[in-house]
Amino acid sequence: MSIGPGASAFAAPRLIGHRGAAALAPENTLVSIRAAAESGVGWIEIDAKLARDKVPVLMHDAQLDRTTAATGPVAGRDSADIGRLDAGSWFHPRFAGEPVPTLRQCLAECRSLGLGLDLEIKPDKGTEAATAAAVLAVLDDAGWTADDPVFITSFAIPALRVIRDYAPTFHRGLLVWKFPQGWQDAARDLGVVSVISDQQSLKTAADVAQIAAGGWVPMTYTVNDRARAAELYGWGIAGIVTDDPPALQGL
Repeated sequence: MSIGPGASAFAAPRLIGHRGAAALAPENTLVSIRAAAESGVGWIEIDAKLARDKVPVLMHDAQLDRTTAATGPVAGRDSADIGRLDAGSWFHPRFAGEPVPTLRQCLAECRSLGLGLDLEIKPDKGTEAATAAAVLAVLDDAGWTADDPVFITSFAIPALRVIRDYAPTFHRGLLVWKFPQGWQDAARDLGVVSVISDQQSLKTAADVAQIAAGGWVPMTYTVNDRARAAELYGWGIAGIVTDDPPALQGL
């Protein structure tokens, strides 16, 4: 794998569109990515999950039910079949027929629009390493290196281990929910540049400071309220993931 010559120092994006711009268009679709770009945000976050044929597609849930017109597990269908599903009608009729893109299509769209990518590896249980390896293969094939604007994140420690071991120059971020026991040891072992906490767990500036004290850039998800975002920035949060980029622009 020609993953790239190296990476520059990590500068956290101040604002990242969640699943594209999930408040503006159906999440994890190309139209959502375009909506984020049109809003003026420079980075977007997406979820990469394996279809049955081991191709990464943009999907958050293990099941197709919530965001497509189909039912059943994502892992039960090949990527081409998933790509023919309607992933837009559930959000609004005007998005009827919007397909589920592959990670490869997402990378092409981001490059075309000049967007940075917060690429979350979202594996089903037991597929953590395989999902990470497939993501790396797609990045490599598309010519994305550690010098491109890409930041690989996950809750799944085994997935981040694969990135650490096989593509160590890519910036990595550990996603956490309620600061689970051992999160600091995991962050050190994985060599992440950032720890990204759920915003509900950030009760005071001290909660942000504990991330920074470990040498990690403090980031958070998912914040849609402007006053809350201003508070978190004031506490030292460097980057916020939001469904609604226009609501937080200019902070």
